[in-house]
Amino acid sequence: MIQSNMAPLGMAVAPHHLASESALAVLRDGGNAIEAMVAAAATIAVVYPHMNGLGGDGFWLILPPGGDPIAIDASGAAGSLAHPDFYRGAAAIPHRGPTAALTVAGTVSGWQEALTLSAELGGTQLPLPRLLRDAIRYAADGMPVTASQAAATAAKRQELEQQPGFAATFMPDGEPPRAGSRFTQPALAQTLSVLSEQGLDSFYRGELAQHLAREMATLGMPVTLADLQQQRARRCTPLHVAHSEGDLWNMTPPTQGLVSLAILGITDRLDMAQADETQTVHRIVEATKKAFDLRDRHITDPRHMECEAQSLLTDDYFATLASQISDASAAPWGTGRGPGDTVWMGVIDSSGLAVSFIQSIYHEFGSGVVIPGTGITWQNRGAAFSLDPAHLLALSPGKQPFHTLNPAAARLKDGRTLIYGAMGGDGQPQTQATLFTRHVIQGMPLQQAISAPRWLLGRTWGQTSDSLKLEGRFAPETVERLRQLGHEVELLADYSEAVGHAGAIVRHSNGMLEGACDPRSNGSASGF
Repeated sequence: MIQSNMAPLGMAVAPHHLASESALAVLRDGGNAIEAMVAAAATIAVVYPHMNGLGGDGFWLILPPGGDPIAIDASGAAGSLAHPDFYRGAAAIPHRGPTAALTVAGTVSGWQEALTLSAELGGTQLPLPRLLRDAIRYAADGMPVTASQAAATAAKRQELEQQPGFAATFMPDGEPPRAGSRFTQPALAQTLSVLSEQGLDSFYRGELAQHLAREMATLGMPVTLADLQQQRARRCTPLHVAHSEGDLWNMTPPTQGLVSLAILGITDRLDMAQADETQTVHRIVEATKKAFDLRDRHITDPRHMECEAQSLLTDDYFATLASQISDASAAPWGTGRGPGDTVWMGVIDSSGLAVSFIQSIYHEFGSGVVIPGTGITWQNRGAAFSLDPAHLLALSPGKQPFHTLNPAAARLKDGRTLIYGAMGGDGQPQTQATLFTRHVIQGMPLQQAISAPRWLLGRTWGQTSDSLKLEGRFAPETVERLRQLGHEVELLADYSEAVGHAGAIVRHSNGMLEGACDPRSNGSASGF
């Protein structure tokens, strides 16, 4: 069994090892965890382009040493032209193409807001060209294509290769790239260079914004220069649950952070410490169904919610929901919210400043549209909107779409700090609950808690059914017992990307840092 890595001065975890190394290099240069994360975010936008990019959204959960956690919502709203009439005659918003690219990309505004916060916290304020240096070099000089990118390009070729700019960017030789081949992105390198020289705000209010707006208008996207200019990442107070093991935090709406906290709040009342493998899976799955029901009834743009999300995370409510879960049978299950291609990354520095971070373009390669002259693939997060005016997620200009993204963090009663997360749509909160339960409650070593076989209720990357999917390494008797409980079980490969890429860092009470990365990814947990 691969062991987790430990180090005294800094630790970074990312689903691509080059992003981990970018973060670590910044820490070695005297940067703090926030500055290191900006470097990692830029690098992974280049080296994992099917999962995330500058044309997507991001969310930050930052734990200052001993201070109150701070969240940053760096998600963009629907464009001012993205109203139902824009889609007249359509049954639903398309998932690909210019009309799928209907929301502002917020992630770069989050980098800016995080660096502002870093300065307020006394950060070293390393220059922006230093933070973006690795990303620019990998885009300009090339990097090896991962098996994940190669497989995603091949699998989605038919629906993507006709999208503006896609084939020229991601299939420059007319075919999906081979794993290990050199992949260059000169236009993206130039964009990153402009940002490093003119500042991140140029994406929204500078020459780059002007260029983006012109090209988006030509493509027929419903996002305007005014929409870009209005984008601001916003700080918010994260959602909180007082768990028997400590304080847990996650992201506010429009994300499903509430789901992740609710699952752990419910299972906290189900004696998970004594649960065997079947009981662990069953109870988390049943709690997931309860939490998804909360999500689907309430979570939308926070300005459109009828209640405060925090008000749904009460002890009494968790006790009621837990009492409705049967150890003898599975409850009926509807449908999930579908896929989500995302990267979770974590950094903790020597001061104890901890950052849990997520960046995404929604589906693999987002809308598939690469904005001419920029190398930026625009997200399709707005496909989460509904064209039904009575729907909770009804489309309207300036409204934030629903997000599956939710970075997690905890301060445990034994003095440890834990940051953790995963990619994978419906799977994110399930993986978070699994990791926390195995490691914190059941005492499983950190790396083993991530590497051990996982499951997915619902859909995620590359999946179209809403069954309970189990990796093939589960014991046959566990699979059979779950079927006997009434779960519709499907088996995946032994190590499947469908269950997401998870990661975690623990800061122990003696200041030592422990990191673990997912063997299902191309990542690493790197420390020094």
